[in-house]
Parts: sequence; C-alpha cells; structure tokens
Amino acid sequence: MTGHLFEHHKASKLLDPKRQAIVPVDKVLEMLQLKPDDIVADLGCGNGYLTLPIARKVETNVQAVDLQQEMLEYLKHRAGEEDIDNIVYEKSSLEYLSFNKKTLDKVVSAFVLHEVPDLIKVFQDLHDMLKDDGIWLILDWEAVESEMGPPMEERLASEDLDRQLTSAGFTTTVGHLHTSVYYIVVRKNAC
Repeated sequence: MTGHLFEHHKASKLLDPKRQAIVPVDKVLEMLQLKPDDIVADLGCGNGYLTLPIARKVETNVQAVDLQQEMLEYLKHRAGEEDIDNIVYEKSSLEYLSFNKKTLDKVVSAFVLHEVPDLIKVFQDLHDMLKDDGIWLILDWEAVESEMGPPMEERLASEDLDRQLTSAGFTTTVGHLHTSVYYIVVRKNAC
C-alpha cells in the first residue's frame, strides 16, 4: 500500500499541540531506550518532531532522512533556532538508505511507512543495518477513522504490518499510543 507523500508546505501542522496529545514525545523516547552513544536514524524525519528531542538525548549525530529537501531545510531551521548541531541531513527515500551493515542502534520511522512503495526492501535493508541488539520503532496511523492522518485507503493496519515484519525475520511488540496511532517495537530475531 502506498499513500501520497505528505506535502512539505503543511509541515507546521506536524507541530500542532494535538499531535503531542496523541504522540507524546516522552513516551516515544522511553520506548527507544536511548543511550548517549547510540547511533540513531530518524527515517522520514519531516520537520524534526522526534529528531530534535532525540538529538538532545544523544551525544552522537542523529541521521535525519527525508525524501523532501524542503522538510530537511525546515528541520535545519528549527535545529538552528534550538541550537542543536548534532544532526546529519540526508535526502533519500527509505528504499535507498545508505547505512553500513550493523551500524544503527536505534531507528525511528514515524507516519511514513504507509507512503513507501517497497516495504520488503526497507525491511531487508534495516535488518542488515540494525545492530543485533538494535531497536526499530515504528509509529503509524491505525486503519480507523480519525480527525488527523491520511485517508483510510492509505493507512496500513498494525496487524498487517506486524505480520509482514514477523515474516521478514523480526520480533515485534505492538501497542497503541492512541486509538488512531499504533507503535511497533521491532527487534531482529536471535540467530
């Protein structure tokens, strides 16, 4: 399932206080279990809703990846305003990530997988790029009607995504931050 790309000129909507109510940053950071030396990638970073808080928690450079240069520019502006300088900006789709094998401690992809045409490639690549004890945190819109988020036909149900991840060799824990927003904590299966 492939949804439309979020339009960069609507980026300020991503900072709406209503978003904090359904996607509490503190809860997301808690699920990531960040350590100061973690190598973290924020895939589909957008305006930096999660990138900036992550960058404050780690001493390494956060890898901010987005397909839209305008989103990266907006994030750079916000990072400058908040005096955050440990972010590396990379324009890329999720199907063409360029991280080396077993280099990422933590990965977050928030509200972006429903836009990706080739999820299987992303799963395979991240399976290689994550360290054996790494965590990939997925946040996305549940397949239920809600005030925010993409149209129903573009949503990827948590149970469907969970099944695909399990088939791709991951262990998952699924839950909900809100009735319309789910999380999946993804780990590589022990070999």
